[in-house]
Amino acid sequence: MTTNPNRADRRAWTALGVLMLPLLLVSMDVSVLYFAIPAISADLEPSGTQQLWIFDIYAFVLAGLLMTMGSLGDRIGHRRLLLIGAAAFGTASLVAAYANSAETLIAARAVLGIGGATLMPSTMGMLRTMFTDPAQRAKAIGLWSGVMTTGIALGSVMSGVLVEYFWWGSVFLVNLPAMALLLVLGPLLLPESKDPAPGRFDWVSVPLSMAAVLPVVYGLKEIPSKGWNSLYVVAITVGLLFAALFVHRQRTAAAPMISPALFRGRGFAPSVGLNLVCMFGVMGSSYFTTQYLQMVLGKGALEAALWALLPSVPIGAAGPVATHLVQRGVDRAYVVTAGFTISATGFTLLSLAGTDSLWLVLTACAVLAVGGVAVMSQIVDLALGTAPVERAGSASSLLETGGEFGGALGMAVLGSIGTAIYRHEMPGSAPDAARETLGGALTVADRFPGLATAAREAFTSGMRGAAIAGAVLLLGAAGLAAVLLRRVRVRENAGQADRLSPSGV
Repeated sequence: MTTNPNRADRRAWTALGVLMLPLLLVSMDVSVLYFAIPAISADLEPSGTQQLWIFDIYAFVLAGLLMTMGSLGDRIGHRRLLLIGAAAFGTASLVAAYANSAETLIAARAVLGIGGATLMPSTMGMLRTMFTDPAQRAKAIGLWSGVMTTGIALGSVMSGVLVEYFWWGSVFLVNLPAMALLLVLGPLLLPESKDPAPGRFDWVSVPLSMAAVLPVVYGLKEIPSKGWNSLYVVAITVGLLFAALFVHRQRTAAAPMISPALFRGRGFAPSVGLNLVCMFGVMGSSYFTTQYLQMVLGKGALEAALWALLPSVPIGAAGPVATHLVQRGVDRAYVVTAGFTISATGFTLLSLAGTDSLWLVLTACAVLAVGGVAVMSQIVDLALGTAPVERAGSASSLLETGGEFGGALGMAVLGSIGTAIYRHEMPGSAPDAARETLGGALTVADRFPGLATAAREAFTSGMRGAAIAGAVLLLGAAGLAAVLLRRVRVRENAGQADRLSPSGV
């Protein structure tokens, strides 16, 4: 009986468990301040602008540096970058927990974003290194996708529990044991991998990538709550112009940050695009469902977060089931198509919700998330499987940056559709604040009889309209997946035979 030398052993699976800890915490930090902000505001007394930066700077820095850190990991080694990031993440968490001013907390959150930008592509890149057997890699990526999605949902609940029983700094201290464990076990369990001939690091691409990502993400994140202000439109336009310059740089530089050769792998470019659309749906829906639970149904913040955990229960099975189907011979294109169709069904269920439809909305969220994780597990596996091992960090960072764009775009587009319907449905006699947002309406509702009911119905109508738009988009993505991914296979050790030269071409 022969043993496949490419199959990972028990040590690799143990290492995967170690990698899941920082991934869980990094994804949780996206939402961990949801319930800590009031306590932070009472203690540190930040200005309105400072409070926004406390909340947003983590995600902005994370998105802006993903491509840089992915490329850097390919050059200096994914394990080395992972351990550097873990040390920075742990140190910044300690500083944030005991911050005595808003400025200190903002700086600590920025460093957390830098650490997160090193951890996310490093963990995904190391999956490509540790699991060279396609079947095992697919299982590992299925688990990776489920943990990342669960972490985002768990972050808000954990922050509520910790703030309830401890103090706001505890939401950062929970990071320390996991990072310490990673620093101890990482050198023992995790293999090192890097591009043996990376060429010179393209420093010019670093500011270009940040100038391309940050203005677009900023504009898209602000539009749902504040509308299509000219400032946000200009920010998106400027970002897109820098994106064009960045692409031009990658096509012409001798040693680009993101090698165009990545896109030669059949299935890689469609995977990046489909991942963007998937996150569009997942994050676009969450813009409405979180508000629906709190402001339409009247749930308290912590109660709403606990209810929101229910849809995450079936998420853990979605990735492994999708992987099992592919390994049983089902064409990956059909599995991804089914995943998008399932998510579209979730949007369809959401479009049927009324102002008292708790279980219908929770079911819709669960269906949406299950379809989304099924899609992500397969397209991440496809993208990494077609990318050369020495470019795994760059490939991972492209997927994650596309996901950031998709999430922000989903909230902007679907949020704008919902807001437009909300304003159209609101009575003309309603005060201006009430016609802007549901939150504004509830703030002044005690002075206007019937306003709260009208506002809740208008918001629900907007959610239904956005859900229909989301369902149509995801059904379109399902059709594209069926065509673009059909019969695309991930070969064992794909990319090994066609090594990149130092010039990246």
